[in-house]
Amino acid sequence: MLDGYLKVRDVCAVCGEELHHQRADDGPAWATIMITGHLMAPMLLFVFETFRPAAWVMAFGFSAAFVMLSLYLLPRIKGLFVALQWAKRLHGFGTEAAGQR
Repeated sequence: MLDGYLKVRDVCAVCGEELHHQRADDGPAWATIMITGHLMAPMLLFVFETFRPAAWVMAFGFSAAFVMLSLYLLPRIKGLFVALQWAKRLHGFGTEAAGQR
């Protein structure tokens, strides 16, 4: 479905479904930040309370982990948003002609 890291193909290479009218916009970025933040916050508290590392170690370590997890999740969540639009027939998916249902 994706051509490169985040670009959605205009047409599916397997089935020929048109994907050019998808509207993921900022939804995948928002969801990625929400998921990653909710995963990292309890881990940050656990590591701090258990091991008491230096502040710079926590800042560097958790910043790197947050960025890596975000970069891993972002294209997958964008694919999920496009798939949900396709499944719910939003933004032009599933219409044979304009005005038909």
